Amino acid sequence: MRCLIASSSRDKTESDFSESRQVRLAAMAAEEILELSNGRITAKIAAWGATITSLIVPDAHGNLADVVLGFDTLEPYMKGISPYFGCIVGRVANRIKEGKFTLNGVEYSLAINNGPNSLHGGLKGFDKVVWDVVERKSGECPSITFQYHSKDGEEGYPGDVTVRATYSLPDSTTLRLDMEAVAENKATPINLAQHTYWNLAGHNSGDTLDHSIQIWGKHITPVDENTIPTGEIMPVKGTPFDFTTEHKIGARINDVPGGYDHNYVLDSGEEKNGLKHAAKLKDSSNSRTLDLWTDAPGMQFYTANYVDGITGKGGAVYGKHSGVCLETQGFPNAINQPNFPSVVVQPGEKYKHTMLFEFSA
Repeated sequence: MRCLIASSSRDKTESDFSESRQVRLAAMAAEEILELSNGRITAKIAAWGATITSLIVPDAHGNLADVVLGFDTLEPYMKGISPYFGCIVGRVANRIKEGKFTLNGVEYSLAINNGPNSLHGGLKGFDKVVWDVVERKSGECPSITFQYHSKDGEEGYPGDVTVRATYSLPDSTTLRLDMEAVAENKATPINLAQHTYWNLAGHNSGDTLDHSIQIWGKHITPVDENTIPTGEIMPVKGTPFDFTTEHKIGARINDVPGGYDHNYVLDSGEEKNGLKHAAKLKDSSNSRTLDLWTDAPGMQFYTANYVDGITGKGGAVYGKHSGVCLETQGFPNAINQPNFPSVVVQPGEKYKHTMLFEFSA
């Protein structure tokens, strides 16, 4: 009997040790921030949410600045204080009307976290989980690959999905993000987006209303009072949404109730290596420019309308319009809009989405 007790005690101790070790390892992984640098630009990326926490980029005079909003430590991200600073959002980015959709005859109900809607994957989307670091490469094209396994039923979504995100520096002033996801056993909507808030004058330099932007989209998907697309594809010509030529962000923002938070149909961009030119963002004060290329059908242009007095890196206080989000994506609520490009991925199929961020001065 004593041997049995001893054995049981030992097993319990080993089990407790194993569990506590797993907790410690999970905590260490959650707090991990990795550096990706080529000597010209330097990115810091966290395993928590595969989040870009810092991106140092030179201007025309070689002066360096951190051009993304964020926090000095991961604690605010992990406590839910961050308004999606720098992270990858999913399983479905943007809004799903009333958190409901029907697929293959089954109605699914999702977590509601944005008025009456489900936003960016729900209460615990891909931005609020620890991703595994599965590969790191150095050399001429340094890269970091993160992976996350989303389980069947997570936040209400059907099927198991394995997601990979690879950040790389293919050129001296270019950051690339390749996202892919495999639906393993059920059809499911997948729509990933990178949610960095850009301020090309530096994260601590105030609002971005003097930034100018050009968007290669002649149409938007207009929205209702709950920011859900109506299903219409509306031409931007003659409206405050027309950025087919370069305009300052602040020039007509007061003509848009609440500010810009709209999906552009990327239908008029030049192409390069299979990617469409989505946008060109420019800070007039130091001539830092960001050209964004993607293979996604849409892009959410969001002017940080709901950011209000958040204390970020170095004590900087981020106010309204302190950053610009350029979230390339499938169309919002596409799962409920048959005339929008489908975001459904069938079992065994692979979702792919690439973004190229080219900086120049």
